[in-house]
Amino acid sequence: MSLASALLLFASCFGLTALTLQYVLVLRHRREAPRALPSGAAWPAISILKPLCGADDDLETNLKHFAHLDYPGAYEVVLGVKDTRDAAYPVACEAVRRWPGVMRLALQEGAPGLNPKVNQLITLADRARYDLFVISDSNTRVAPGYLEEIAAGFADPTVGCVTHPVSGIGEKSLGSLLDNLYLTSSAAAGMIGAKRLADQDIVVGKSMALKRADVDALGGFYSVRDMLAEDFVIGQWVTRKLGRRVVVARAPVYNVSLGKSVRAFFQRYLRWSVIHRTAVTPSTYVAQSLLNPAPLAVAGALVSPSMESVTLATLVVLGKVLVDLGAFRALRPQPVSWRAAPAVLLKDALLFAAWWHGVFCRTVDWRGTRLRVGPGTRLLPPRASVSTANAALAPRDEWVAG
Repeated sequence: MSLASALLLFASCFGLTALTLQYVLVLRHRREAPRALPSGAAWPAISILKPLCGADDDLETNLKHFAHLDYPGAYEVVLGVKDTRDAAYPVACEAVRRWPGVMRLALQEGAPGLNPKVNQLITLADRARYDLFVISDSNTRVAPGYLEEIAAGFADPTVGCVTHPVSGIGEKSLGSLLDNLYLTSSAAAGMIGAKRLADQDIVVGKSMALKRADVDALGGFYSVRDMLAEDFVIGQWVTRKLGRRVVVARAPVYNVSLGKSVRAFFQRYLRWSVIHRTAVTPSTYVAQSLLNPAPLAVAGALVSPSMESVTLATLVVLGKVLVDLGAFRALRPQPVSWRAAPAVLLKDALLFAAWWHGVFCRTVDWRGTRLRVGPGTRLLPPRASVSTANAALAPRDEWVAG
């Protein structure tokens, strides 16, 4: 066996060991009792800020789900739409008509930044009635007790953000199965593992709760108007600038993906690879590749084919499939079909290609606009250079880029 083959196989075994430990931490996390509000404490009023863009899979049902949350306190859902031409606009209007006591609609005012979601959040925060914000994506649903667990988290004055693991549900196409597999077995499991093993915060904007006062202290959502990974940046600022804690909720939120194509899945994670690379140091990005051990194992066997290398690579690949399917089952209410097993291998191959894309590329195509991404995931107009981004970063913000 050559040195290159041995190194690749060792790296794949190390990665599989880390993923197995991560899976154990996921099981432990899910078995814990949810936080409870202290006896005698009042339920805080909550504003759910929900930016909309286009007609997501089963959007009407997703909104209906949030109209009937069984929360003991007061809450509202403020729906954001860029303008009346958006395909989500008539759906939002119908939701407001059906549930006027819960739903409100806010049309975006201005476009101060390059991040279209943040542009909506600036308006939504201004229109919100209550002082506890829950940022919630339009393609999500939640389990019973969702708002209660958030409220209980903020009963601790040291908490500045409550976020949730994301589990994918509802797949009817191969692309959506790949999407849901990644969100559940990689993103959500990694989020839990990073917090429990290394106390590293990975905040996911699909469900992110913040106090209005803390948002204002950070400069409002306006301060992240040009950040591609605004959720990650806010999570880091909560701890580093405000000195508060980030809590990862026990229950996941459910990302509804029904009919996504494989091409759409791949394009999305090409963008995410650029986010990951510009949000962390080069060494951390290289380390992230170890958490996709199957391609490394196959490469190790191909570099120096032998009975030992092929056997070891096969065991790593099978182990990765089992760990992914285990996490997939642990974090979502739907049963797991065995057709998900070969999908794990396709997902990992596409993500391996996307990882290399992140090594070399610093541009993304987002909602019809091509943008450059600088350090700290700062968005730049197409002709701007990375050196311009470095000059634009305030000294206190440089840590975001690692």
